Order: sequence, then structure tokens, then C-alpha cells
Amino acid sequence: MRRWLTLETTSGGLLVLAALVALAWANSPWRAGYFELSQFTVGPAALHLDLTLATWAADGLLAVFFFVVGVELKHEFVAGSLQHWKESAVPIFAAIGGMVVPAVVFIGFVIVLGDPDALRGWAIPIATDIAFALAILAIFGRGLPPALRTFLLALAVVDDLLAIVVIAVFYTAVINIVSLVVALAAIALFAVLVRLTSPRWWMLLPVALVAWGFMHDAGVHATIAGVLLGVAVPARLVHGESVPRTHRYEHDVRIWSSAVALPLFAFFAAGVSVVEAGGLGALFAQPVVTAIVVGLVLGKLVGVIGTTALVTKLTGLRLPPSLTLRDLVPVGFLSGIGFTISLLIAELSFPGAVQSDGAKIAIVSATLVAAILAAATLRWDSRKAR
Repeated sequence: MRRWLTLETTSGGLLVLAALVALAWANSPWRAGYFELSQFTVGPAALHLDLTLATWAADGLLAVFFFVVGVELKHEFVAGSLQHWKESAVPIFAAIGGMVVPAVVFIGFVIVLGDPDALRGWAIPIATDIAFALAILAIFGRGLPPALRTFLLALAVVDDLLAIVVIAVFYTAVINIVSLVVALAAIALFAVLVRLTSPRWWMLLPVALVAWGFMHDAGVHATIAGVLLGVAVPARLVHGESVPRTHRYEHDVRIWSSAVALPLFAFFAAGVSVVEAGGLGALFAQPVVTAIVVGLVLGKLVGVIGTTALVTKLTGLRLPPSLTLRDLVPVGFLSGIGFTISLLIAELSFPGAVQSDGAKIAIVSATLVAAILAAATLRWDSRKAR
């Protein structure tokens, strides 16, 4: 059961299922129950943690996912595919191009279509959903070189890292310095404890919860604590162990991320009531919808392929011998699957604003279109001679 729940295909499937259940319930005759559940408040008010279930999913459960992301980042940069500059440079540049172009596309569309208030959502199309993208690649990319998965993983990891930086810099309002210092001190203590000979979960978990709680109280999005805690895990062998602790902790926590945190976040984040918003026509008429869909589906494709073509032509950097620019067409579409982080940035960009529902339906629509195009181009690429 653990193996099945942590498969890339299962993780992506659970994400889609949770989003579809939320959309169906939010547009059913019983939709009031969905929104009452989302806004149900629970938690100790004395600690400023009396949050709605939707907020708990976005700030709390998603921190588990970001912990796994942080562990993956640490391993890839220290002992994985990103440790050597020449091997990692091309997907790093491709990730940057795949973020800049969609952001420019988004800004251009909302200005041209006359909705300058939507500019604060410029970061929505910059993200790539690792779980969903790798699931599509695992299902439809059979027969393709293993280097393609490594390239996509490196691109998505860098993409997530930069998206986290964007959230920390551009979507943090007032910062409580005292709480931030306490949170960072707790993360430092976690880094010490996790390097002990035999760290136990009952030592690490309370420190991690303190770090998360004070990061939340500081005004910084609490998922940043998850990333920093993940980065604190050692990626090199310590105390004579045969397996890096980054692998062990990712294995232990991934099931909670894949089977609990991500589906519940998708369930509470993707529930857009088309009925109450005036129908699909009214939602799709919003400029923010066009900007997000074009940014994710086409902006990502142009950014990834265009940047890779420029880098490989103008510098000494090269793709792995088994890959060509043709192979990056499906990668470009896969990177357009924003979903999890895009939904998070949409909530941070438009809290309670009129563009919120439009942004969410655009992310779901763009993810669906990008996934279909990625699946088709993966099968097309796998049939081509090499």
C-alpha cells in the first residue's frame, strides 16, 4: 500500500480526483456544505492558530509537501543531478526561461485586456507541479531516454525553488521579526538534531511544529518553514549509514505528502462554484483566465524550448547525448502543469478578490490542456527514430 500510494502515477491521480470531487461538490445542489466545511474554523486562538480548514490545508498540510520538496532540493544540489554545473546548467536555464516568459505573457495579457488589478497574480503561471508532471511522464513516456526524466526533474526542482523564493519575497506582507528569529532558531535546532547518531521522530516533530508555528506567526508563508526544514536534512552519508538521510526522510514523509497533504489541499483549493460565479462564460471572460491559460500552456513551452535553444547555441553547454530539442516539446507542456503551487499563489494573490475563482478555474483548465498535450507529444516522441 505504501509503495502504491507513493507512485508518481498514484500521486498525480489522487490530485486530479480530489480536484474533481471539489469541483463537483462546489457546483452541486449541496454546494453550501462544501463552502461551510472550507470555512469551518478550528485551532487555538491564543496561539493565533484559529484557522479555517482551507487555510490549514494551504498553510499546514502543504508544508509537508514542501518539506519533501526541500529534501529533494537538498539531495539534488548536494549529491544528485544538480551537483555538477555542466550537467545541471541547461535545465537550470530552461527553468528560469520557463518562469520569465509565462510571467511576461501574463502581464502582457492582463494589461492589453484591461485588468491592471490582476497584475498581482503575475507569479501564478511560473510554477511546475513536480508530482503531476512526473506522473504524466511515467504513464506516457515509456520508451524515452531516462535522461528526459532527469532533465524534467532538475527543471521542476529549480522551478519550485525559485517559486518558493518568489512566495517569500513578493507574497509576504508585514514580518514579525521576533517570531521569525524564533522560527529560524527552531530550524537551526532541527538541523542539529537531525544530524545526531539516532534522531527520533518525537524529538524532531515538536521542533518542526514550533518552527512552522512561529513562521506562520511571523507573517511569512508557513510553507517556507517546510522547505527550510527539508534543506536541513543531511544529503551525504553520516555515522556510517549506507543510505543518505535525505532518501530516508523523503521515503518516510512522501506517503503523507502524496496521500494526505496534496489531495486535501487540492480538495479545498480547487472548489470553484461556476454556478455562483455566473457560469463558465462569466469566468472565462475574465482577462486573468486567458493570461493564466496562455502563460502556462504556451508561455512555458516557449520559455523552456527557446531558452534551451539559445543556451546550447550561444554557449558550450549541451543537452545529454540522448536528448534533442524535439524531446523538450513534451517537457515544455509538462512544465505547464502548475496546479499545486499555482493554486497556492492564486490564493495568495487574490484573497477574496473577484479574480480568485477565475484564476483557479484557469489553473485547472490549463493543467488539463497541458497534460493532454504532454501525453500526446510524449507518445509522438517515443515513436520517432533515434
